[in-house]
Amino acid sequence: MSDAPRPPLPPFTFATATQKARLAEDAWNCCDPARVALAYTEASQWRNRGEFFAGRAAIQAFLARKWAQEHEYRLIKELWGFHEHRIAVRFQYEYRDAQGQWFRAYGNEQWEFDARGLMQRREASINDVAISEADRKFHWPQGGPRPADYPGLTELGL
Repeated sequence: MSDAPRPPLPPFTFATATQKARLAEDAWNCCDPARVALAYTEASQWRNRGEFFAGRAAIQAFLARKWAQEHEYRLIKELWGFHEHRIAVRFQYEYRDAQGQWFRAYGNEQWEFDARGLMQRREASINDVAISEADRKFHWPQGGPRPADYPGLTELGL
């Protein structure tokens, strides 16, 4: 796996932090664990809900398990704050389980990057809320990025 630089690189500005958040959103919306794992250092430290693990192989395994359970996954991230080599985002995603129940997950992430723009630390706090299919707000085609003209969380009133 590559350790090539992943621009934009720290120290972040408002524009580059916003771009970094959108690039992460786009990658996660493709639901490709191998592709997403390349954005993290070989020893990246993760906390996702109550799980703690480290390294690209563990990240890839986690994401494969996640997306096998979360069908029709669609995510929106929004920049919350940034400083030098750190970014905070809030996010929401929608998915349905194997029984057809829809959920909206609400969360916050804290990211820390190395000089190459690879994420070396990710901490995520997430809560899932059951919603009806009629309450869904994320309706672009599944498996790819959110269209550039599709509203973000603030514009959707979320």
